[in-house]
Amino acid sequence: MSTGLAVAKKSVSTAGTDLLRIVRINEEIKLVVSVAFKINIMALNAIFLAKRAGTAALGFGVLSNELRVFSQDLRTCMQTLTELIHTSVGEVSVTLKNVRRTRLLRAAVRMAPNSPAAAALARREAENEAHEIQFQSLRKQLKRALEDAFQMVELGGVLAKSAKIEAAYGQSFAGALAQVSGEFDGIVEEIRSSLESLRRSTFVTAR
Repeated sequence: MSTGLAVAKKSVSTAGTDLLRIVRINEEIKLVVSVAFKINIMALNAIFLAKRAGTAALGFGVLSNELRVFSQDLRTCMQTLTELIHTSVGEVSVTLKNVRRTRLLRAAVRMAPNSPAAAALARREAENEAHEIQFQSLRKQLKRALEDAFQMVELGGVLAKSAKIEAAYGQSFAGALAQVSGEFDGIVEEIRSSLESLRRSTFVTAR
């Protein structure tokens, strides 16, 4: 089946399902962004705590700063994902319009095969094919961006676990540092779980 024919036969309900999946992805992304912001605040507090602990927490302070940079980079990455999602919403909206218009043109051609509607239908099907190619490209970009975000979070997990190790050397501040590093680890794992869910989304994995 050609791409154009596949697009022409794509139902409104299928496009509507895509739209629903995109909305869910967007909600998950917003959740990750809010959690990433929380890491930034926690990292700032951890840096101040490490300064109070002095030389015993130098390593912890360095890792806290790296976690702060990580949270900023992650938010930038999620902004890219948000832009791709918004573009996807627009693309699905176009698909919904195209499905309806193609159906009307097909009906007109069936009623009058030699009418100008035949040429209009041919143009519409060519546009549908080009749109489908663009839509699939957008889906691949989203998948790559999710993979980039996931790899970034894997690094964040390493930093959080390293901070837990460094906390043990904080002497009298070891307990407080351990609590903060444990919170870091929990939040990063929460983000990792969210991104893992997004990677498995049918909208992302569909071909």
